[in-house]
Amino acid sequence: MRIGIIGAGSMGSTLAHHLAKLGHHVSIANSRGPESLTTLAAEIGAAPVSIVDAVQTAEIVILAIPTKAVADLPQGLFANVPSSLVVIDIGNYHPELRDGRIDAIERGMLDSQWVAQRIGHPVIKAFNNIFAKSLLERGVPKGVPGRIALPVAGDSPDARATVLRLVDDLGFDPVDDGNLGNSWRQQTGTPAYCHDLDAAALQPALAGADQNRIAEYRAEQEARIRQSL
Repeated sequence: MRIGIIGAGSMGSTLAHHLAKLGHHVSIANSRGPESLTTLAAEIGAAPVSIVDAVQTAEIVILAIPTKAVADLPQGLFANVPSSLVVIDIGNYHPELRDGRIDAIERGMLDSQWVAQRIGHPVIKAFNNIFAKSLLERGVPKGVPGRIALPVAGDSPDARATVLRLVDDLGFDPVDDGNLGNSWRQQTGTPAYCHDLDAAALQPALAGADQNRIAEYRAEQEARIRQSL
């Protein structure tokens, strides 16, 4: 498949590397332009392109950028793309550490609902609850005991199915988390967030999350990150 990745940090570059190894045609872009990605792209087997080209030529687009950076994407970037384009939001909202406070999210809109509204195209929430190191090193074939499971949430069953297959291909057990309204269950700090759980443990972790604690989960996780730094 033709996959465009916007963002060349640890998550974006790791996904690009693995997807290129699987035989996908991977393009990678960032805000600094393709010239800044020549060396990295050559190392991981991707093509360095502009943000516009990463979207216009893709069947799947992966947004691997900070939440606040979504607002800085080129205006109308997704205006003329086909409805079949699958957009995956792998980001997490960190108001204290990185993103500043986004009013709509602070008032209760889910992270990826805000992203979808901002870009004017539906998104699938996936790959946001695994650290880059685990994504890089811990993918294993289907059936291996303890295989890490990753949830996928989104409103389009077809798009969600595409991403579930991608998760499996990358070496992780895919777990269908339902529509985008359920994506809070895998947001920052929830029981399903970055614990490298297998499918048997991930499903009750998703089910056991408390929607009234979204802001609390986030604040607790940001405090843990600050402490680790």
